[in-house]
Amino acid sequence: MLDEPQEPVFDTPADDLPPPPSPSGDIVDYLAALAEGRLRDLLTADEVRMSTKAEITTRLSKFVAELAANAGLEPSSQESADIVTYLLNEVESTIGSIGDEMTAAPSAAKEKEGRKKQTLIEAKEKVQPLLMEHIDPAAAAELPRPELAEQVGEVVGELLVQEKIHLNLTEQRDLVSLLLDDMLGLGPLEPLLADELVTDIMVNGPRQVYAERKGKLALTDVTFRDNQHLLNIAQRIVSAVGRRVDESSPICDARLMDGSRVNVIIPPLAIDGASISIRKFAKDKITLDKMLDFKSISPPLAKLLKIAGACRLNILISGGTGSGKTTMLNALSRMIDKGERVVTIEDAAELQLQQPHVVRLETRPANLEGQGEITMRDLVKNALRMRPDRIILGEIRGGEAIDMLQAMNTGHDGSMGTIHANRPREALTRLENMVNMAGLHLPTKAIREQISSSLDLIVQVQRMRDGGRRTTHVTEVVGMEGDVITTQDLFKFEFTGEDESGRLVGDFKSTGVRPHFLPKAEYFGLGRALMDAMNG
Repeated sequence: MLDEPQEPVFDTPADDLPPPPSPSGDIVDYLAALAEGRLRDLLTADEVRMSTKAEITTRLSKFVAELAANAGLEPSSQESADIVTYLLNEVESTIGSIGDEMTAAPSAAKEKEGRKKQTLIEAKEKVQPLLMEHIDPAAAAELPRPELAEQVGEVVGELLVQEKIHLNLTEQRDLVSLLLDDMLGLGPLEPLLADELVTDIMVNGPRQVYAERKGKLALTDVTFRDNQHLLNIAQRIVSAVGRRVDESSPICDARLMDGSRVNVIIPPLAIDGASISIRKFAKDKITLDKMLDFKSISPPLAKLLKIAGACRLNILISGGTGSGKTTMLNALSRMIDKGERVVTIEDAAELQLQQPHVVRLETRPANLEGQGEITMRDLVKNALRMRPDRIILGEIRGGEAIDMLQAMNTGHDGSMGTIHANRPREALTRLENMVNMAGLHLPTKAIREQISSSLDLIVQVQRMRDGGRRTTHVTEVVGMEGDVITTQDLFKFEFTGEDESGRLVGDFKSTGVRPHFLPKAEYFGLGRALMDAMNG
């Protein structure tokens, strides 16, 4: 509910008002133009989204009455109603949908699209079993998609005539695409995978599929036939990378052929049907310069991060789920010299390093007998025998933290990893807890000394409520004071408000402190550039 304003919405000085209308002028046009320019000061996107139409109407009516009083005008009740109606439309078109309008009845175009989709689904359910009698699935899988589409199209045309199903040519093409997606691809998910605006796909059972576009989640009209159809797609995904998902192993991390990361969890653990979470592989490589364009970082902060990567600092990237940790890791990795040997270690390979000399390692789950599991710890230990210049961990989750810290502290400087944490200090605490998970029973002070001597920089990234990802802290690990790891912030993001489009606005502020790694930057000939970055 919106709070009733106790004071005038605006106390507009007479000097700031445009010239009032002449006696023959239109009061409605005058007041509407006056109010329109002040709408964004009156209502935020969140207020509009969380209010009813009646609440917004009341707020606008009072607003118009105050503007009229300040201008010395007395519009009739009909004129006031006309102005409020006009402003309601402006609110919806420039600020956002009013809360109770978001559930309004679908438009005629959407209803027509829905009927068309339902017709195709019904035709597919009738034709698909008949089609499978006419083709050899194994042979079909070997054919290029265009050639298979041509052959399937001919058979489908005959089957439609046989079953007396009437579809036009466009609908027949769409039906063939649906059938091919089921035979070769990921069925109903294919359109979402092809949509470049979609970054995440979340399947919650056969009837509920969400997609994230521009940082915002929304329910899609994609559905599966039933639980078995969804389970078949899940098994197709994991089997393509040599993994399995069944009742004995109901959780699986995998990846698609394009590198997209996938997590699958099936019944009995997922109560309402199999759940599939897909983090799509970005076709365009995100660099620090592109992050500048997205306003995820500022120019001085970008320069600092480039210097940190070039100076071979050991960097930990911290953030919540979907905050852009892997994206930041990929961007920082571009600073790695092309002559260096890099070993990457991940649960499901998704890093996109640009260097020519990269060895990619991936964990392996246990087989049906519970044997043959290869963990992150195993891979980190093995990586040390592979003569790496840098080791990059896709995500630090457990006991491999101690092996990673030892690697950082024994000649593999410039190593990087990511960790789930909401603040830099929390990242250090989680890292300490993960070292304890290795079961070595080390004293707390020894663990903290290992962390402080190994780690140089923590880059904190966050996904904010407008869907944008921003680097909120760049924090340096300085050393130890007693039993406490000491840190200092080099850059912080300070939120200041939001712009007309609802995007959050803030400043990436340098703290102005002298970086602890300045001598290392000077060794690489980057000392002056580092101080320029810190001075903004």
